[in-house]
Amino acid sequence: MPGVDSNTASDVSLAHPHLTPEDEAHYAKLFGQLDVNKDGRIDVEDLQEGLERLGVHTVPGHAQKFMSKSDRNKDGHLDFAEFVQYVTEHEKQLKLVFKHIDHNQDGHLDVHEILESLRKLGVSVSEEEADRLMKRLKGCKGCEVPTHLEDDVECVCYMDKDGSLKVDWNEWRNYLLLHPSADLKDIYTYWKHATFIDIGETLSVPDEFTEDERQTGRWWRILLAGGAAGAVSRTVTAPLDRLKVIFQVIGSKKQNLSIISGFQHMYREGGLMSMWRGNGINVVKIAPETALKFVAYEHLKKLIKSEGRELRIHHRFMAGSLAGVFSQTMIYPMEVLKTRLAIRKTGQYKGILDCAVKVYKNEGLRCFYKGYIPNVLGIIPYAGIDLAVYETVKNRWLKNHRESSAPPTLVLLACGTFSSTCGQIASYPLALVRTRLQAQLTRDNSMVSLFRDIYRQEGVRGLYRGIAPNFMKVAPAVSIGYVVYENVRQILGVNM
Repeated sequence: MPGVDSNTASDVSLAHPHLTPEDEAHYAKLFGQLDVNKDGRIDVEDLQEGLERLGVHTVPGHAQKFMSKSDRNKDGHLDFAEFVQYVTEHEKQLKLVFKHIDHNQDGHLDVHEILESLRKLGVSVSEEEADRLMKRLKGCKGCEVPTHLEDDVECVCYMDKDGSLKVDWNEWRNYLLLHPSADLKDIYTYWKHATFIDIGETLSVPDEFTEDERQTGRWWRILLAGGAAGAVSRTVTAPLDRLKVIFQVIGSKKQNLSIISGFQHMYREGGLMSMWRGNGINVVKIAPETALKFVAYEHLKKLIKSEGRELRIHHRFMAGSLAGVFSQTMIYPMEVLKTRLAIRKTGQYKGILDCAVKVYKNEGLRCFYKGYIPNVLGIIPYAGIDLAVYETVKNRWLKNHRESSAPPTLVLLACGTFSSTCGQIASYPLALVRTRLQAQLTRDNSMVSLFRDIYRQEGVRGLYRGIAPNFMKVAPAVSIGYVVYENVRQILGVNM
């Protein structure tokens, strides 16, 4: 057996007398593929690299969790005997789950059986998602997933012509053999794996939390990790964010203002630390905005959802948009203060509280909702285009990579960045008008007349002032946010 000495193979045969020679040979081959450095043992690094070479879809913490469950003597390595012991026990658990899902006991799982089992567990999943899951469970040589299919068998992922996908025991086992859990909820999460990251332009919430995540308290850890990622990414990119506001507010008065001259203007006026004016309140508002949007989104989904039917994309768009409107309505005064602090002169305000008091005394309570209408109107095209483009780009990727169980995290981030950029282009003129109204630098309080004046004086280009530094911050914000999110999530013990 490749990678396994005869003594070890003999020990395995004695420990597992019911193991057939074919199964033992299969496990030996698989062990050899995972034993990257060919030293007869598998460690975490070997396992991670081996899984990648096999084309097995992994999620953060996958290799570590697999090792912790299979390394019986806790020496940090797996020998062949430990590996066989784990996979044989894991197969038994997978078999029990398979039989439990196979309600009509015909030896095959179909989409409706998967749907029914997930719904009984409190997992909300659409028929389209279950159908995609079934397709990923169909193993083949082309997918490079460990399989018992013969070499001359064509990939069944592409053989389903009538849409009646069915998965047999071998396909179920081959796809999940190297997954560290046999729990159906974990299996679905493993397949669906998604992340929550706030890049600072618009705050999102996870699309769904399972009942297990709610009951065990994992949901608040995920939100906390996302909030920490948002706080760090916003702070790092704060100079670009302030530059954007300056372009939006005073760019029309200084036609020759460029990115370099804009930074020079900020530095001359208040030194290096002035680059971060307004960032404090921008970070502070993450927590209430996240909580309000999450609570509103959950309640709105329950109101919109029909009995016995799953939420579709347009339902989620409606719930997300309304939740965004609600959260923005509640925290909007903080948005106004952020703009005022970002454009303030040195010594004008002592801090957030001083700014709020002075603005209230000079302009009254109504001032805290200046620019509210264009802000709310901007949520709808942004959210709609963002969601539509994201789903389109992601589905196009899935069609071109049918052998993959799910898009890699970097692909999801790229899809999110592109869709967010498209959404910003559509909603940016409304954001510019909102910022100018918040800054109170014009006597014209009408959104329509301000649009007209900007277009008349500066043309279409004037409606997009500041969009360059806005785009410049997206890439670093996404990258930094992702790194922080993954590290905080692991510190908090949340394995996706």
